[in-house]
Amino acid sequence: MFTAPEPAIRDRMLTARDHACALLGLADVAGGEVWGYAGRTLSGSVKPQGGAAWLRLVSEPADKAGGKLWEGPKEAEASVPPTVPRPRLLGLKDWSVEDWSYRAELYQLVNTPPVSRSPVLRDPVDLPDAWWHDLHQALDQLAPIATDRVAVREQYIRRRVPEFTGITPGEITWTTAHGDLHWANLTGPRLALLDWEAWGTAPTGYDAANLYLHSLPVPDLAERVRKEFAHLLGTPTGRVGELTACTEILQAAPRVPFYAALADGVRQHLDHLNASVERPRT
Repeated sequence: MFTAPEPAIRDRMLTARDHACALLGLADVAGGEVWGYAGRTLSGSVKPQGGAAWLRLVSEPADKAGGKLWEGPKEAEASVPPTVPRPRLLGLKDWSVEDWSYRAELYQLVNTPPVSRSPVLRDPVDLPDAWWHDLHQALDQLAPIATDRVAVREQYIRRRVPEFTGITPGEITWTTAHGDLHWANLTGPRLALLDWEAWGTAPTGYDAANLYLHSLPVPDLAERVRKEFAHLLGTPTGRVGELTACTEILQAAPRVPFYAALADGVRQHLDHLNASVERPRT
């Protein structure tokens, strides 16, 4: 998804991956290097004895390890029903070296590739109707799960949404969301939802809004997303979810190049949302 980090980080993570393979009894690493933002994660296919799997290595400074993102995949494995299509977590190992903590997560190998290598879709894709049906089912099964995990904090919404959108959010309806629903975290033509770090409670419509905004460079697909989620997008119930997704992208734009390229489209979408919002009387 991201380019390889600077050499010192790359070397440290490759050394940690070798250690993870030894801890988990993996005979070989065969899948190349799939990097997360700034080299925080390193993933690739591996060959345990008797099969194939996917190894994801997470790193944090030792004094920051733990918390929502660190525990997300493990908690998803325990709480999200198996009917939600995703790679199942097979095992994990934790360790620390000097000032760094690591978690190695071993998953079932998903043979269907992500719809896009980047979170933001750049080229048209043809997804069957069954894929959309399965996505609806997955999100519907996720929504009612009771959890104390928080994908988006209300304090963030109340503070940052007015700052970046010019709109003061009203009442918030909450649901349980994937929390990072974009095209690099969805496989196709057979659906699986990847990367469960961020799942938790979020404003209704937040997942659908994220998928829509990450589709903006491909207008036909963006329109398909809006039609599929018309019960949320553009509605009073889903408005705060849309505003929150817009806010996060605009806030990230100065440091993430693909969000910088997306920012103008997000601002145009905000113009439409602004026009549809009745201004509170003062």
